Amino acid sequence: MGCASWSDPDEIEGVVEVRMKRQERLEGSEPLEVYAVIWEAALRQQVGGPDVMRAQLHRILELAQLPNVRLQVLPFRAGGHACMAGAFSIVSFVEPEAVDVVHVDTIAATVWVEDGFESATYSAFFDRTARLSLAPRDSLRLIESISEDMQ
Repeated sequence: MGCASWSDPDEIEGVVEVRMKRQERLEGSEPLEVYAVIWEAALRQQVGGPDVMRAQLHRILELAQLPNVRLQVLPFRAGGHACMAGAFSIVSFVEPEAVDVVHVDTIAATVWVEDGFESATYSAFFDRTARLSLAPRDSLRLIESISEDMQ
C-alpha cells in the first residue's frame, strides 16, 4: 500500500500556505462557519511524531472553542460508515439559490463536485456520519485524552 507524498518543496509550501490561510478565515472579523467531523483514526495516527501530534491536537481544541466552529469526532465504536472512502469538504453559500460545492483531495488531484445531485449525496453522507459521531463536548474530551496519551 502506498500513499501520496510531496517531494517538491514549492508544492509543499503552496499546500501549507493555502491551509494556513483557511485557518485564518476562522478567526477574522467575518469568520467562516465550520462544522467538522473528524474520524478518530485521523486523531490517533501519528504523523511527525508525538510532539507534532500534540501540537496539532491542541490547535484543534483551540479552534473548536470558537463560536463559529462545531467539531465532532466519529469514534471507532461507530463501526463502518459512509465516509470511510475518504475525506471531503462541503462548501455552502449564503445565497439560497446557490448549490453546495464539494471539495475532495485524492492522491492524484483535487476534485470539485458542483453537480447538485452529487453534492446532495455528499451532504447526506455527512449528515449520517454526524449522527454517528460524539457530541461536541464529548468529542473535545476524547481529543484531550488522545493528546494526553500521545507518546
